[in-house]
Amino acid sequence: MDSLVKGDTHTWPAYLHVRDSGLLETKVAQAREMLRECCVCPRDCGVNRSEDKWAVCKSGRYARVGSYGPHQGEEDCLRGLNGSGTIFFSHCNLRCVFCQNWDISQRPSKAEVSGSATTAGQLANMMLVLQSQGCHNINFVTPEHVVPQIVEALPLAVEKGLRLPLVYNTSAFDSLESLHLMEGLVDIYMPDFKFWDPELARRYLKAVRYPSVARESIREMHRQVGDLQLDENGLAVRGVLVRHLVMPGMAADAERVFAFLAGEISPDTYINIMDQYRPAFKVSATNYAELNCSVRAAEFSRAIQAALAAGLHRFDEQRSFAFLR
Repeated sequence: MDSLVKGDTHTWPAYLHVRDSGLLETKVAQAREMLRECCVCPRDCGVNRSEDKWAVCKSGRYARVGSYGPHQGEEDCLRGLNGSGTIFFSHCNLRCVFCQNWDISQRPSKAEVSGSATTAGQLANMMLVLQSQGCHNINFVTPEHVVPQIVEALPLAVEKGLRLPLVYNTSAFDSLESLHLMEGLVDIYMPDFKFWDPELARRYLKAVRYPSVARESIREMHRQVGDLQLDENGLAVRGVLVRHLVMPGMAADAERVFAFLAGEISPDTYINIMDQYRPAFKVSATNYAELNCSVRAAEFSRAIQAALAAGLHRFDEQRSFAFLR
């Protein structure tokens, strides 16, 4: 089903080359400047986060971390034997009504915040702990709003011996400014592509610009790192891995996502088509009732066949794809 593309493990992690070029500290200075009139994500709130002010993302001067540790629930090529070293950042720049992690990403009260404020030194130490536990990579989950804080922490971790590839695990609602800052630092981009239709994005994500931003972001990610490369053990070392969560009654929207990926990004795009949607958070029989159901087997099968018809052929090896073998 998927022919592996062998990665040259002597060329990564990418940030070591940026460190050796002397540009890493320049990126840190740029990162801190971005916080002064925040343009870190497409919300463009403009608040001075260096003074610990915040708006949509509820994150001021420091990133907030909900949890961190080895994670065995990620894609095969990330988790390997020892797990992916995930750092879950609290809060989010989207407002998905069906979010399964709403207690971390969103709070009922506009003033309530989640997670612990984490300094650059503390974040660097988290990376090193994950490396010491044998994780195969450092996986930043929901990093869109804390890119400057990640960049600020990276030199501290590298100085103390960090040598794992970085995974940027995102909704794809990213600003180009942030992605340009991460160029040369990220080895593996893992964006979602949630919706193609702006009206679906408006209703369910509260971000009508999401589809256009996601397309622009994924193009930029692919420009930086290309198609996903795997080493001799099947572990990802560099490239783009796209996720798409199949939603009830939205097969036609998924088809447009797959056509874009195959036609405008690459037919060799590595993709995880996910079937684990379940009603959560604000979805109920009375609110967003059209989502108050599970995805039917026929809908999921249609999504897979649409991806194949579009020309995609590199899928995450999950049990959902057993019938393709």
